[in-house]
Amino acid sequence: MTLKVQLSEQIKQWVYILLGSMIMSVAFVMFINPYNIVPGGVYGIGIVLHYLFPEVAVGTFGLCLDIPLLITSMLVFGSKVGLKTLFAAVMTPLMMNGLTLLVGNNPETMLGGVINLSHDILLACLFGGVLLGLSMGLILKTHATSGGTDIVGMIVSKFMHLPIARSVLMVDSSVVLFGLLVFGNWIMPLYSLITIFVSTKMMDFVLEGGSNDKLLFILSDKHELIRKFILEDMERGGTYIKSAGMYNNTPREMIFVVISRREMSRIQDFIRSIDPSAFMIVVNAHETLGDGFKQFTEKIGG
Repeated sequence: MTLKVQLSEQIKQWVYILLGSMIMSVAFVMFINPYNIVPGGVYGIGIVLHYLFPEVAVGTFGLCLDIPLLITSMLVFGSKVGLKTLFAAVMTPLMMNGLTLLVGNNPETMLGGVINLSHDILLACLFGGVLLGLSMGLILKTHATSGGTDIVGMIVSKFMHLPIARSVLMVDSSVVLFGLLVFGNWIMPLYSLITIFVSTKMMDFVLEGGSNDKLLFILSDKHELIRKFILEDMERGGTYIKSAGMYNNTPREMIFVVISRREMSRIQDFIRSIDPSAFMIVVNAHETLGDGFKQFTEKIGG
């Protein structure tokens, strides 16, 4: 990779961190903080503490709680990740506090009351969750974190070998329970769980991609005809995998191929027409990189 390409990738990563911090600030100030939704993270803890000590802003609580977690991040994941995380952890609360000063924290007066969702908390949960998941995904894509309990989630993921989204979900759920104890209200924690679920799914979408590609494993005695159809008619590539039946150990050729969803019915109809007894497994591909699909250069922070 040339120096120019490396510089371009580094700039792209920092832009994604800045954009993620901005989106996260909007999510909290516009859709989460005003309604006491507790979506986990240090800012979720900050919302609960702000309820107890309203003179201190949510972003300020978040920044104070981030300091020990940032030190942990640098020790576990290295100074490079720590520097990016430090940038995100500082920019997010600053933007959050600045935006709060600009628009206020009362949904009835915020932007003239045009997005007052006091009587539709579910909508606030959904929009807040989508924006929160988008922002977290953009930041995590650069191998950084937004600070807070997602650092704990990354540590849990690293040592317990769990998917990052599931680890963050576990940690954030614990913060929701803290909110339940303080608010003494079962309704808002339930709404908060909706926000956490939506944000986790959105984060998965950003990190893993929204590919509709299908991964096929095909076993057929007419594999040569299928091979010709894939190469010539569909203009796709594929791979032969050596296999053998478990019953009689007969050697067989299994075709491995990735196609788009719109091509699915086409290859199914062809296989049905030439070999109705063929065996085919269809698997959803989260993301497909390489010739004929998304290129590796389109990835951020790879």
